[in-house]
Amino acid sequence: MARFDTTHWSVVLRSRGEQAEARVALESLCRTYRPPVLAYIRARGHASDVAEDLAQGFFTRFIERAVHAQADPARGRFRSFLLTALKHFLDDESDRQRALKRGGAVRHAALDDLDTGDPLGDTQQPTTPEQVFERSWAQAVLHAAIRRLRAETAAAGKEDLFDAVSEFLIERPSEDDYARLAETLQMKRGTLAVAVHRLRARLQACVREELAETTDDLVSLDHEIDHVHKTLPGLLPSE
Repeated sequence: MARFDTTHWSVVLRSRGEQAEARVALESLCRTYRPPVLAYIRARGHASDVAEDLAQGFFTRFIERAVHAQADPARGRFRSFLLTALKHFLDDESDRQRALKRGGAVRHAALDDLDTGDPLGDTQQPTTPEQVFERSWAQAVLHAAIRRLRAETAAAGKEDLFDAVSEFLIERPSEDDYARLAETLQMKRGTLAVAVHRLRARLQACVREELAETTDDLVSLDHEIDHVHKTLPGLLPSE
């Protein structure tokens, strides 16, 4: 497991005597995967402002408890652990609200009216809170991978090229697209095609690297990669 020793989730899992390091690692994961948590809460029927408050409360409690040795490897991958913890938190909050007789403080919204923050299209409309969570999770992985790739290209002095071809990293460009962009960038069509191919291949690797941060072994990593591909069919780059 040497290759996974420094990933965020592995740091959390072995955090018994390294709570400061684990907290930093867990906070990083929580920042990246806040969107699926918020999407799930809203899909459970909470209005936007209430959902924001619940998400904040969840992460505050989640980070404290997970760092303090509750993130057991037997509980599964970070994605599964996060969703399970979130369900327990919301159930506890519902019980507390009923006990305080404050049910009127929780406003509800129809699932059809929810904006789940999906800029990538809607190839498969989620119909349950769990499906909303999984789709938003996969999108968060992809967005994090794109940010990683953009930072790499910027460091290499190719930020302008990345911005110009970014729309082709998810959906393969047509011949007309290549011709139009090659003329705009004053590049040969073949040179541009190679550049796009390499960026798409590197994006696949970045997706894998992002998912590695949420797992602690190769089997779990392969499972998560397969899960994301199934959740966003046709939206992840392939060559």
